[in-house]
Amino acid sequence: MALSSYPIAFRLISATSRSGHHSSLSSIFSILRFQNSNTLQITILQHIFNSSDNLPHYNAMPSPNLVHKSGLPVIKWHEIVEDDTEKDSLKREIVTTSDEIAELAGAVRSMLRSMGDGEISVSPYDTAWVALVAAADEAGPQFPSSLEWISRNQLGDGSWGDGRRFSIFDRIINTLACVVALRSWDVNPEKTEKGILFIKKNINRLEEENMEHMPIGFEVALPSLIDKAKELGIDIPSDTRRLREIYARREIKLKKIPKDILHQMPTTLLHSLEGMEVPNVYPVDLFEHLWAVDRLQRLGVSRYFQTEMDECIAYVHWYWTEKGICWARNSEVQDIDDTAMAFRLLRLHGYKVSADVFGHFWSGGEFFCFKGQSTQAVTGMFNLYRAAQLIFPGENILEDAAAFSSKFLHQKRADNELLDKWIITKDLPGEVGYALDVPWYASLPRVETRFYLEQYGGEDDVWIGKTLYRMPYVNNNIYLELAKLDYNNCQALHQQEWKDLQKWCRNSNLGVFGLGEGSLMQAYYVAAASVFEPEKSQERLAWAKTAILMQTITSHFQSTEQKRAFIDEFERDSVLTYANGVRYKTRPNLVGTLLRTLNQLSLDILLAQGCNIHQPLKNAWHKWMKTWEGGGGRDAELLVQTLNLSGRVRTESEELPLFHPKYDYLMKAAVSVCDKLHQFQHRKDGNGCMASARGITTLDIESAMQELVKLVVTKSAGDLDSQIKQNFFIIARSFYYSAYCNIGTINFHISKVLFERVQ
Repeated sequence: MALSSYPIAFRLISATSRSGHHSSLSSIFSILRFQNSNTLQITILQHIFNSSDNLPHYNAMPSPNLVHKSGLPVIKWHEIVEDDTEKDSLKREIVTTSDEIAELAGAVRSMLRSMGDGEISVSPYDTAWVALVAAADEAGPQFPSSLEWISRNQLGDGSWGDGRRFSIFDRIINTLACVVALRSWDVNPEKTEKGILFIKKNINRLEEENMEHMPIGFEVALPSLIDKAKELGIDIPSDTRRLREIYARREIKLKKIPKDILHQMPTTLLHSLEGMEVPNVYPVDLFEHLWAVDRLQRLGVSRYFQTEMDECIAYVHWYWTEKGICWARNSEVQDIDDTAMAFRLLRLHGYKVSADVFGHFWSGGEFFCFKGQSTQAVTGMFNLYRAAQLIFPGENILEDAAAFSSKFLHQKRADNELLDKWIITKDLPGEVGYALDVPWYASLPRVETRFYLEQYGGEDDVWIGKTLYRMPYVNNNIYLELAKLDYNNCQALHQQEWKDLQKWCRNSNLGVFGLGEGSLMQAYYVAAASVFEPEKSQERLAWAKTAILMQTITSHFQSTEQKRAFIDEFERDSVLTYANGVRYKTRPNLVGTLLRTLNQLSLDILLAQGCNIHQPLKNAWHKWMKTWEGGGGRDAELLVQTLNLSGRVRTESEELPLFHPKYDYLMKAAVSVCDKLHQFQHRKDGNGCMASARGITTLDIESAMQELVKLVVTKSAGDLDSQIKQNFFIIARSFYYSAYCNIGTINFHISKVLFERVQ
């Protein structure tokens, strides 16, 4: 323990001695005695304990020239000062950044708490519709303020539409609608003429626009608007190649649903047919609640808003139906996009939702988003693909959904057609590509976030309805800035931990026993990419050191005799032996390194959390050794136990529920799948990921992962703490990642996640 951390120990001793918790003091002393190198620490702490009346003066430091009688070398103050100076600089940087993070998080929290029917940008098209409504006496408009808004919001080029992104589809339909509204009431003729001039000059540019970005119902709404304009004496060119194509699409779409049932069955086509009479993008409450949660999760900052996000998900669950949902509550129209997003988030949050809901979107051997749709949306299939990865055993409909959506997305990527009809985003091909290349089981949180930070466009992302529109609570620069600051903040801490880990490795002479820097790096990276939060530093380092020591021990000791000798020494040296009050000195070998490491981990957690995990941690290691001796590693069990023990302060349980039935089920499931993944990794082709185009390893492994996921996300009466359950999946996911990805991919991720700062 660095000298700079003594005040923490002093404060803990002060608190425990004053409160009479002598058992905690005893734990501290017993752990400190266990480390040969920390005899000086014992002396200092015992002196303080014996002088408890003077506890407020705990900031006194020992003399730098002190040579303890036990033979400890003189303390190298210059090294300590250098290390502490570097760490102090990092702390100051993190504190400064943390203040900015807190301010941005407060702004986001205000957004989430103020959600109602949905924040959405004004639509000139729908405003023009409102402006057309006549007053009861038909002498003028019922809503004159709509005409005033149209007059005030004409763009400089004479058009109406989204001012930050030029889309000819958006500008033409908005401008034509506004021109029709102005001409209908014979107001602002100069603005009307300017708008008509824009249309005539630019209508041929419709041929330049990608048809994937054509607004919803455009092929029905635009011809209707042109007819309306002609009735008002507005001459709009209508005999162009693209307009003929649009008219043809209109006929195809109208033939899909018989006219006699248009007003009997709920369908989005009504929004297009009655486009000048019915607004269709409000409310958007379910859409906003879902997509805001999704964005914040993928940006890696959801931990700041757990209460607010839980409320968002509970709101969605209130309006969930067995047929699915759409963008607004209480709607008779359902779509696969909103349904898939809701299904995935609800299931992740422990709600019981049936996969049978997707049967309502399955017909003729394919999944559809809306009844009567003319084209398939990339994002709809993307979210179906993501939802299907939350499959439980026996859910055949999700197997079909995964196969269908995966095939569709792979084909779109191969054809370079990853454009969507519902959103124009910064990097949709990147989002889809990552999901196809790194399936959810293998997607470590920091890896996904690092890539998504480059794919999320913030306020520049724009949605496509009948016209372009924006969702400021879903796409904004506050989310993006917060996520960037948070990521770089975490990364700076991870880089410092990596330096400390390298130093620990050198001081422990692990290189002598065959540990290479590449293995050291990968062990820390997997832990940091999985448990990344600053407040979980102890869990992260405990995981990394445990993985490193397991790997070193198993690679160094191969024969049965070597294994037996190692275990015997561990059992013997685990018992504290004193002669005249002096601790029996551990040997400078792997057993000594292991015992000192377990002791330090236990001490760090005791000082920080007040939990004594020393004996349970040793017991977990001893159990692992006995299994290792018999030929089976059960590495996953030791990692899970280490993670649960070191993070116990963040759970509701005082003790690990080792005998809880679900804990046992989870452990068996995790160990089983991790063992299968370990075997798979050894069979893997070194030239690439040994997986099918659907992004799976083997059916046996996939089935085992499905069972584990079900155990983790399903809630029941008398259930385990959710974080304890999550730790089983976190460890299994890390095994899946290491087995699924080749070394080149892993090294690329290491470089990007740990060392490439987000700009």
